[in-house]
Amino acid sequence: MEPTTKQNEQSWNTGAYGAWLQRFGTPAEAAAKIKAAPAKRVGTALEHMGEVSGKRIVNLLGSNGNKAVALALLGADATVIDFSQENERYARELAAEAGVPLTYIVADVLKLPSGVLDGSYDIVYMEFGILHYFLDLAPLFEVVRGLLRQGGKLVLQDFHPVSTKLISSRGTTANIRKHKVTGDYFSSELEEKEVAFAKFTVEQGGEVPKVLLRNWTLGEIVTAVAGGGLCIKLLEELPNGSSDVFDKGIPKTFTIVAEKL
Repeated sequence: MEPTTKQNEQSWNTGAYGAWLQRFGTPAEAAAKIKAAPAKRVGTALEHMGEVSGKRIVNLLGSNGNKAVALALLGADATVIDFSQENERYARELAAEAGVPLTYIVADVLKLPSGVLDGSYDIVYMEFGILHYFLDLAPLFEVVRGLLRQGGKLVLQDFHPVSTKLISSRGTTANIRKHKVTGDYFSSELEEKEVAFAKFTVEQGGEVPKVLLRNWTLGEIVTAVAGGGLCIKLLEELPNGSSDVFDKGIPKTFTIVAEKL
């Protein structure tokens, strides 16, 4: 295992379950909220998936299972692949409380058993904050291709590189916006950051787990998807969808839809 992968895996197995309790409540509480509006929990990705009932969908690095459980409630045969046992614990309890089946495979997605890469999935779903964990995107999209059936679809949503690599936004009122170039868009350096769930952890006194991240340019991402043998059908760049107007005018997220021909 690469040193970066080992550090990231250790971080995601240090306090994640407790953080999800803090963020979403108990699995019973979280399940009740998801059951009330499963489509809302999946969000705009659902528009690109089409009818999900009866489809096999795998959520790569699907974390705590919120999106996968929502998809299962909508009738999908849902699977999560993730390397965190703490994420698995929360996800399995969440699925049980929601009353839906969920397959959860704890594994490094780049080292899956050959039996998993059986080309049987209708949709591979990847969402927000995944790509930066990989030092090389090519093997990742080879895995995606191996998971998908012919005609199967990748739906990938992530934070836009302009926002993650280049520009920061600050402001104090609705009429004042300040965009500042603070980064190097073309940098390939690894960055050490607090693990994503750090702000939800209730651990006291210990060091907050750190992860090593490699932020990619949009060109690198598109090239890797196409290089993996997937035909890109859509590249959509989106502004901030929240009420935070300080980011108006710069892309905050993007969606790629690609098909295995």
